[in-house]
Amino acid sequence: MTGYTANFDGKDYPLAGVPNADTVSLKRIDTRTTERTDKKDGKVVQTLTRVVSQDGKTMTVTGKGTNSQGQTVNNVAVWEKQ
Repeated sequence: MTGYTANFDGKDYPLAGVPNADTVSLKRIDTRTTERTDKKDGKVVQTLTRVVSQDGKTMTVTGKGTNSQGQTVNNVAVWEKQ
């Protein structure tokens, strides 16, 4: 399970449960977009961009980076509010 407590201030905070990362930072891009950056030993390993639709019913998460095996990761997940 992934766990962290962080503010949307761009600072690094401890991250647990992610094999290839030890810190996380959060930034608010605009009212509907946030960015999460995972790092290992100070090096960026993954960036997750979350965008909530204008009507608030859909969230799209785009992840780019490297997994714990060093392979490139490019994922898109779409979440719909029920």
